[in-house]
Amino acid sequence: MAEKLNIEARFNLVKRNTAEIISENELIKLLQTKKKPVVYWGTAPTGKPHVGYLLPFLKIADLLKAGFKVKILLADIHAALDNTPWAVLEHRYEYYKLVIPEAIKAIGVDTTELEFVKGSEMQLKPEYMYDVLQLSSYVSVHDCNKAAAEVVKMGDNPRLSGLIYPLMQAIDEQYLGVDCQLGGTDQRKIMVLARENLPKLGYEPRIEIMNPLLPGLIGKKMSSSSEESKIDFLDDSESVKKKLNKAEFIEGDVDNGVMAFLEHFLMVVKTDKKEKFIVERPEKFGGNVEYKDFDSIKKEVISKKMHPMDLKFAVAKEISKILSKMDQEKLRKLAEKAYG
Repeated sequence: MAEKLNIEARFNLVKRNTAEIISENELIKLLQTKKKPVVYWGTAPTGKPHVGYLLPFLKIADLLKAGFKVKILLADIHAALDNTPWAVLEHRYEYYKLVIPEAIKAIGVDTTELEFVKGSEMQLKPEYMYDVLQLSSYVSVHDCNKAAAEVVKMGDNPRLSGLIYPLMQAIDEQYLGVDCQLGGTDQRKIMVLARENLPKLGYEPRIEIMNPLLPGLIGKKMSSSSEESKIDFLDDSESVKKKLNKAEFIEGDVDNGVMAFLEHFLMVVKTDKKEKFIVERPEKFGGNVEYKDFDSIKKEVISKKMHPMDLKFAVAKEISKILSKMDQEKLRKLAEKAYG
């Protein structure tokens, strides 16, 4: 598909649904000079992945369509540095190794072009660790702390491991052999640290692509550590419905997790597939409604023509459809070992 797209179309595919790209000019130049650029998205196997991960998965689909080779780093060492017990590290790695391709396939993305890399297989090599130590002599404790603050659980008495985390993430770009990194906006400070410091080791700075973060269903951030704020990939349809019902959604207000999920994920998928989003309602409340785009939904919510409960029910149904395509039985067995 990418061969049929011109530079502008490929650039627009990469840019859509992103919060920021550092920098867009560098991305255009990359698309002009390299036939198959390489990008990576990394995740540390800490808490259980949830539907918030569908945003970067959708971005991965865009990058594949735009002709990129995509590497997914399952950063097990990073998980240990972020307080995952070493005793369960391998089990959590195995869980992520299965759940991520399952979720990506469930949204209709072909995973054959994806390359999965286990962090420890690359990061424990002498030359890699030499570069981490080298980088540590250029970066201050203050800058490391600042970069890690939004990503690592630092706490009141932070461990030294949290400061090693951003240094390793910077070096990952070099050892994965990539042109770009994809991450959430919470990764921005680590990405900037990498851009500013990799040249000191004689390495090129990479292009940084950031997707927005989904707000939680309750509270501001969808987090693995807060059950109420997120929908787990292992939740059954009844659990999904209950969580959506409890989600914060004031009538007429579009600033909430349900609307963000519709805008940045669900309606993007529906538009790409040329499908309509259907909200089912009893006839006495106006009957079923079909939507082609997010703006139409937004207008109806603001004008209070669409009640939050009807919208929540429709979103719950769509999420359950995606989750039903995943190998739940196999995932549960692995999750038991990884999370007890």
